[in-house]
Amino acid sequence: MAEILSSITSLDFWLRLFERYAAIGPIAPVALAMLESLIPPLPLIAIVTLNVAACGPLWGFLYSWAGTCAGCTIVFSVFRLALRGAAVKADERWPRGAQARKWVGGISAPAIFIILVMPFTPSAFMNFAFGLSDCPAGKYLLTLCLAKLVMIGSLALFGQSTVYAAEDRRFIFASAALLLVLILVSRRVRKRHDL
Repeated sequence: MAEILSSITSLDFWLRLFERYAAIGPIAPVALAMLESLIPPLPLIAIVTLNVAACGPLWGFLYSWAGTCAGCTIVFSVFRLALRGAAVKADERWPRGAQARKWVGGISAPAIFIILVMPFTPSAFMNFAFGLSDCPAGKYLLTLCLAKLVMIGSLALFGQSTVYAAEDRRFIFASAALLLVLILVSRRVRKRHDL
């Protein structure tokens, strides 16, 4: 199992896989981005960089965003539809679980956005927590798609900067500035919402 995990988390594995399935068109890059939502140890930054390098900045960004949103929606839906009922039934025995679900459900959309927009936030945990919570599905999924739009955009910019760094250093500075802005906004929102 460790060898398989080591293999699928290496960039070499994904480059070979992408070359093999490049003829399929958008299916391969979308599926790769979807897998990150289903298998958390996969490096999203490497997948977005690979998609940008292989498909160009616009299509690599769009394929990565569509795949990530689809994967997160699937995971969220599984927890919401299949396991939330069991979590609600367990509330009588574990009142802290009920309190946690209620707290998660009460987080505002701007706070959810800031949490999800950060590239190092574990999407699988967020989908699990909000899938089991009382948060309306539409609120979470809309916020998720908007946050992933910004996050994947910043990762695509970073991926583009690694591809074209030798030609134009502005890509590196722009991606670093965007990351700094995201960190500063995240700190402010976390402080304001006591997260």
